[in-house]
Amino acid sequence: MVTLTEKAAEEVKRIMQDQTLDGKVLRIGITAGGCSGFQYSLGFDDTFNEEKDTKFGHHGVDVVVDKKSALYLDGTTVDFYEDIGRRGFFFNNPNVVKSCGCGSSFQA
Repeated sequence: MVTLTEKAAEEVKRIMQDQTLDGKVLRIGITAGGCSGFQYSLGFDDTFNEEKDTKFGHHGVDVVVDKKSALYLDGTTVDFYEDIGRRGFFFNNPNVVKSCGCGSSFQA
């Protein structure tokens, strides 16, 4: 399972409200790419397939993860980080065995 921190959930809800994304779910997954093999994907979707996806809620946000991505994301916590030097979502994935220097791709 993938977990959203309260701070990440609040940021997702803010974005959904600002962009009028009522009825959408947060889709978290992985895609092939980057210098280490996989990259995280994070976006909004209005589809959910019980056979292909897992759906759960955190702090009022519906999260969907496809079953293939779930194999690599199990135990991952998504947080939101904001300070003077950077701002964005951060993935703490216990399955990562190697990541690139910039932190945008990983191997599991």
